[in-house]
Amino acid sequence: HVIMGPNGAGKSTLANVILNNPQYTKTSGSVEFEGENINNLSTDQIAKKGIFMSFQLPEEIPGISTMNFLKYAKNKVTEKPVKIFEFKDTVKKYSEELSMNPKLIERNLNVGFSGGEKKKNEILQMLVLNPKLAILDETDSGLDVDAIRTVSKGIQMYHNEENSVMIITHNTRILENLKVDYVHILVNGKIVKTGDASLAKEIEENGYEKYKK
Repeated sequence: HVIMGPNGAGKSTLANVILNNPQYTKTSGSVEFEGENINNLSTDQIAKKGIFMSFQLPEEIPGISTMNFLKYAKNKVTEKPVKIFEFKDTVKKYSEELSMNPKLIERNLNVGFSGGEKKKNEILQMLVLNPKLAILDETDSGLDVDAIRTVSKGIQMYHNEENSVMIITHNTRILENLKVDYVHILVNGKIVKTGDASLAKEIEENGYEKYKK
């Protein structure tokens, strides 16, 4: 599923509300995941259910390496001890597929990383944690063409018949190499149009003006 819309339409708000970000208050409606109402679950409980979110602006966390962060997150989500050597091999394999500098894995999480490196690191987290639903909030913003291809490759590696991806984006570059099932246009917090991949191409050519009305 692809969510598109003009600035301020509520795309990132939607993602944050699904994950129950405490900065937002739900006033009505419900969020259901696999038949369960998750409105009142905490963010970590929602993550354990299998929902992952890639941030538009990934946080820097001094004092914890990327590898230790991944190991801790995997342990918390699965509630099983991580087999360290097998886990390191998995992280190495995915980081090589994403053309990441191996030194970044041992550095503090996102500290001093470029914008592209931070976004690749988010995709690495998605691959390692292997959630049921991955929400990617403008993962392509600020990336050059090569980095967008790499991120698209990571999404292709992750997506299968057992999981789902929700991509929030302003443009269609990240969609070019992906199989898109649905495109939703969000305006003023409401989905005003749903279509297939051709709808994204229409937006690329003509913008959102007619949908704003």
